[in-house]
Amino acid sequence: MRRSAVSSAVRGGAVTTSGLPRIPSCPRSGSSIMSSPEQAPRKLLAVCSGGGHLIELLRLAPAFEGHQLVLASTASQAPPGIEAMRYYCLTDSNASQKLRLLQTACQTARIVFRERPRAVISTGAAPGLLALAWARLLGCRLIWIDSIANPEKMSLSGRIARRLTPHCYTQWQHLGQARGVKYLGSIMPLAPGATA
Repeated sequence: MRRSAVSSAVRGGAVTTSGLPRIPSCPRSGSSIMSSPEQAPRKLLAVCSGGGHLIELLRLAPAFEGHQLVLASTASQAPPGIEAMRYYCLTDSNASQKLRLLQTACQTARIVFRERPRAVISTGAAPGLLALAWARLLGCRLIWIDSIANPEKMSLSGRIARRLTPHCYTQWQHLGQARGVKYLGSIMPLAPGATA
């Protein structure tokens, strides 16, 4: 996935880059959601599970430059080398862990309503999906990038996220044919012989 395309989605611009699909403007008054060079930076909340989800999100860090970044993840501490205003550690949970999922839902709600970001971006799993759901209530721009670990079908969280936002992306070309999902490329390099 091209960082410029993600950065454009974060800013809210309607652009076409190198023959990639057009990224639509935000429906709110047709205005830009994130900052332009003339405006002050806007707050961006990046939420994901730990491990590969966090690694994929960190690979997008150059697209976050110029924005006030708040990061939330299930990793026990903030990853080194990323400029974030604040870091929140979330409870790791999934659909089969109902009590932990409820705890994560409360944590993400508290973060979203406290931070009041202009946009929320996630590379996956339950914490990211919950943050998108809460942020939708505030009218935030929502960006979902499904993990590259899902080559055969969108993840459960991704299938739900595509109903929440028009900015739902997959890293596998053949999955970009699904309704509500776009393919712009891969964040992670693919193994030799693999095709996105």
